[in-house]
Amino acid sequence: MPQRILCIVGARPNYMKMAPIIRAINQHAALLEPVLLHTGQHYDEAMNDQLFRGLQLPKPDFNLNVGSGTHAAQTAEVMRRFEPVLDEVAPACVVVVGDVNSTLACALVAAKKLVKVAHVESGLRSYDRGMPEEINRVLTDQISDVLYTTERSAQANLVKEGIDPSRIQFVGNVMIDSLRANLPHAVAPAQTLTLHAGSPDIAQGATGYAVVTLHRPSNVDDPARLSDLVDTLLRVSRSLPIVWPMHPRTRANVVKFGLDRVLNASTIAVLPPQGYLEMLGLMSKARVVLTDSGGIQEETTALGVACLTLRENTERPITIEEGTNTLVGCERDAILRAVAEVLDNGGKTGRTPEYWDGRAAERIAAHLAQWCGSPAHGDSK
Repeated sequence: MPQRILCIVGARPNYMKMAPIIRAINQHAALLEPVLLHTGQHYDEAMNDQLFRGLQLPKPDFNLNVGSGTHAAQTAEVMRRFEPVLDEVAPACVVVVGDVNSTLACALVAAKKLVKVAHVESGLRSYDRGMPEEINRVLTDQISDVLYTTERSAQANLVKEGIDPSRIQFVGNVMIDSLRANLPHAVAPAQTLTLHAGSPDIAQGATGYAVVTLHRPSNVDDPARLSDLVDTLLRVSRSLPIVWPMHPRTRANVVKFGLDRVLNASTIAVLPPQGYLEMLGLMSKARVVLTDSGGIQEETTALGVACLTLRENTERPITIEEGTNTLVGCERDAILRAVAEVLDNGGKTGRTPEYWDGRAAERIAAHLAQWCGSPAHGDSK
């Protein structure tokens, strides 16, 4: 009888990582049976459904419907609601991905109940404990039985933290599996802009366009920081039109802080949150992407599109060392100089990192089949 593998998603970045893993697990149907659980940490249902459809993720077998809350309240509520489901499913292994609150919460419950935990995207470190995601990464890695890494440097981070190398498996980047599989189906930018902005003009201009995404609390919850970023982006848009699919949290703060000027700028197309295929189309044709997202740093590297990261650090150094990413921080002059460099000289170029070949999920599923594909394997690390 196949061993159940309980796969956890909770927020948007998780969907792109889990979709190829579930497809790969299904290729080992004699040994493994995936069970998908959605914690409901991501609470925009329209966006949720759109992303699931675009990635061809199956309907979750369980949905905890946790919703939003403080980090402590959300983590605790996921743990409370997850425990009875874990008891009901009785999986051979729980697979968690990334660094959101749901990842840590479900890993912690499983570890305390002596259920094996596999963490996909282990070992990434920004070394900034002010980021809640960094806390989630470090703690999840410590209690996981198997740690799947996306880049070689992650192993050094884990070993430094006392992780036995025998628990670490370098498999590559499942985000790139999703990107490669879905790029041929990406929605054309002109179609997205016609639907949401009433005109494709920005996507068809001679200079091209920039894509902006901002959602991190350090950038969007502080009125002074967000105001300065808005003014900087308005300056950028004078020479390079901007397409900005605006996160609900960011839009709410734009209105709250009286920054409506960005919503009415003719050189900035502010869109509602977009599905995966729509974002893939926008990014793939962009002149440059300005972001504070970790996943987008990886996607732009895979696409060969210049990326300017509006943060002081990154947990994905390979996107800088080998990819197209430049860490520019949030100071206006630095951002304007970096955009000018892209316009004048084309921006940073890079190469595709090792194992970002679209087969990371296959390597994960093959290891899971060997590790816990039978009761005998399930009892060993």
